[in-house]
Amino acid sequence: MLNRILFVCLFLALYSAGSSLSCRWMDHKFRQYSENSLDLLDTMVNNSTNSTEDAEVEDTVAFPNDLYSQASKASAEDKLGFTVQVLEEMAVLFEEDHSAASWEESTVKDFVNIVTQQADGLHSCTGSHSHKKKNKKLHMYFKRLSGHVLERMGHSAEAWELIRKKIKTHLMRAHQLVSSLLTTN
Repeated sequence: MLNRILFVCLFLALYSAGSSLSCRWMDHKFRQYSENSLDLLDTMVNNSTNSTEDAEVEDTVAFPNDLYSQASKASAEDKLGFTVQVLEEMAVLFEEDHSAASWEESTVKDFVNIVTQQADGLHSCTGSHSHKKKNKKLHMYFKRLSGHVLERMGHSAEAWELIRKKIKTHLMRAHQLVSSLLTTN
């Protein structure tokens, strides 16, 4: 009987430690990687002039505030899953042709690497039981960024500047989501 109680206590302790989402990477590395990705994005700024076409494109692909609002009310694991998807979608977007942008290739590669490492690090915090479906609305939003902004504007420097601004907002919102978990642990 005592062995069973000990086993149950041990199991619960291990399970609760794994499910608290208080992983070392998130506590010690996330903030650093988040700041690095924002710094790299800031170095990629392109001083292009905005046109009325830019404003029309901006309206076509409005920032998904509603998705972030839903994510902020979700469980800790779902917040991380959403953030991981945002980071993965960003990395895919930056794999597209950005030759018209005046960015250093090494800066773009570093940015994609850091964002990918952030996604991998956060994914490791969710545990193996977090294989939920991707958020389809979020995926479609990033597809619209690719199609309505990049493709329609011919992957121009102006198109990439619009993307860069939206991605910066995504990084800041993702940072807020994850930071809300750090303060509750």
